[in-house]
Amino acid sequence: MKPQSFEVFAALLRNGSGLVIGMDKQYLLESRLGPILKQQGLRDLDGLADRLRTGAPAIERAVIEAMTTNESFFFRDEKPFTHFRAQALPKLTASRPATAKLRIWSAASSSGQEAYSMAMILAECRATLAGRSIEIVGTDLAREQLARAQAGVYSQFEVQRGLPIAMLVKYFKKDGANWQINEPLRAMVSFREWNLLADPRPLGSFDIVFCRNVLIYFDQPTKTRVLDAIARQMPPDGLLYLGGAETVLGITDRFSAVPGERGVYALAGAKAVPSRMAVPA
Repeated sequence: MKPQSFEVFAALLRNGSGLVIGMDKQYLLESRLGPILKQQGLRDLDGLADRLRTGAPAIERAVIEAMTTNESFFFRDEKPFTHFRAQALPKLTASRPATAKLRIWSAASSSGQEAYSMAMILAECRATLAGRSIEIVGTDLAREQLARAQAGVYSQFEVQRGLPIAMLVKYFKKDGANWQINEPLRAMVSFREWNLLADPRPLGSFDIVFCRNVLIYFDQPTKTRVLDAIARQMPPDGLLYLGGAETVLGITDRFSAVPGERGVYALAGAKAVPSRMAVPA
């Protein structure tokens, strides 16, 4: 592939999704864009780059979706969900009137496993929540992944990745060779198309934000922009969850690490979350 062709793809991905790739990732372009080449009747990536230069919004979207990493599985890394259940939920519900809605954002939700993991925790904690209204919003820019999330249908392999067997039996039903999340749980989550580079104000405010394993693909200015935008949509006692390999250090002063927790952040200046609280039944 010609260097100038690579720059076409790099600029499209950077401007359209925040994804930053170097020349060492050329193999990813070749492997992930193969189906688009075939669909467009093109021989190579140089030809696809030429097509993009002429202005082709549908192809641009297809390239961005193909290159966006969609890795996701239930209760990924476990610890953030343990903290969410044992500490975040008790703290936030105790500090709000019973009539106040608790809003949770699964940013870059991919095929929905993260959002549904939180929904299962909330279902398990229903007695403790005492009828409180809760809204989970999952967003992603990939339409195909959003359609999968809304359907809530997963393969045998997908439900075996991180999902406890007790929750599989309780919240899923067999659908041929696959498994589908039951209707009450699906009703707890809404999914919508959203680009993290966009201003999140139309989404409203969120008490808890999961934005995990996304920032690692952005350059530093984009990380700062995204984190600062998220901070503006959170109340003073809100919590942000990032991936284990991600940090806010040197990127933004809007968040500070929750003591003793990896990947959990509070708004700077907010009162620290207690390190030990009872786990809801």
